[in-house]
Amino acid sequence: MATVTVRDETATGRAIDQWPLSGLPERISARELVRLRVREEVARFNAERAEVFRGLVRPTDAEAALNGYRVARGRRLDWERQADAACAAFARNGFVLLVNDRQVEDLDEEIDLRTDPEVAFVRLVPLVGG
Repeated sequence: MATVTVRDETATGRAIDQWPLSGLPERISARELVRLRVREEVARFNAERAEVFRGLVRPTDAEAALNGYRVARGRRLDWERQADAACAAFARNGFVLLVNDRQVEDLDEEIDLRTDPEVAFVRLVPLVGG
């Protein structure tokens, strides 16, 4: 099993957030990496019952807030809906995925997490999802 450091960045390269994502297979498609990242962030949000979601994709009916998206109190997010929205956003160039400073061009691209433990999601536009 592999652990990667996930980092969110602005288009100018400013780090927004960073955390470890563990328990991953040593080789994984970019699509599955995006989906697992979103599953983890939604699980953390739902467990904390926070008002501000700090995730890759803006949930539907959420408003922009400082460093995240304000959601209705008590609302639980659906990770699969958020993950589908993230994959669609990637296809629309809503964010760039960098693995060890190398841009991933296709969600079907396989990533070797043993040699590429640094993953950055560079947000280019506000992303709206589920």
